[in-house]
Amino acid sequence: MKILLLAILGLLMGALGGATLGLGAGLAWVEIFKTSRFEGYSGMLVFFTFLPFGALIGGLGGAILFGVTAARDSQIAVPGETSDSRTGN
Repeated sequence: MKILLLAILGLLMGALGGATLGLGAGLAWVEIFKTSRFEGYSGMLVFFTFLPFGALIGGLGGAILFGVTAARDSQIAVPGETSDSRTGN
């Protein structure tokens, strides 16, 4: 259950971060390649192309990263301290 919840959290955080990076990349694309601003074409390009692809890639990457991290956490068990009955600890 922990792995699933962390994967969902990674999906949400990755989608937000990816959308932000996609927005920045789209704005850079418009400025570098001098995309036409006629009737809002450059805005539609950024918000309907770069932003969704950034969110998709970021969401998948975040879900995979958080899911793998959570799965490894359950495999790598750190041994707890044991009390020694002879010393009274």
